[in-house]
Amino acid sequence: MNLTITPSAEKFIGRMVRFGGGESAGFRLCVTAGGCSGLASEFTVEAEPKAGDSVVNVGGIKLFLPAESRLLLEGVTIDFIDTPTKTGLSFIDPKAAPCGCSSSSGVASVDIASIARN
Repeated sequence: MNLTITPSAEKFIGRMVRFGGGESAGFRLCVTAGGCSGLASEFTVEAEPKAGDSVVNVGGIKLFLPAESRLLLEGVTIDFIDTPTKTGLSFIDPKAAPCGCSSSSGVASVDIASIARN
C-alpha cells in the first residue's frame, strides 16, 4: 500500500496507541468520501483489528484499515497539525479535486476531540 505518515503524525499516533492500548494495540482509521477535501475520518485505538480490517504497518505503526479506507488512502500523506486554531490529523491527497470553495486545499482534517474509546 502506498501511504505516507509524516514524523509528526507518527509521533501522535504512536502516543495514542501507547496510552490507549499498549504495545500490541493498533490505530483503527476509518476514512470515507465526503467534505470539501474529499475525505472524512474517524479513529480509535483497538486491541486487535475488527473483522474485515487489514493490518498495515507504516513507519513502525500498526494501522487497522477497513477495505474502503485502504482504497481511499492509496497515495495519501497523513500529517498531524497543531496550531493555535487547529489540532488534528490531516490527509493530503494529491488525487483530490478542488471543490471550488476558498478553503479547499486537498486536505481533510479530523479534530483530536473526535477520538472515541470503545
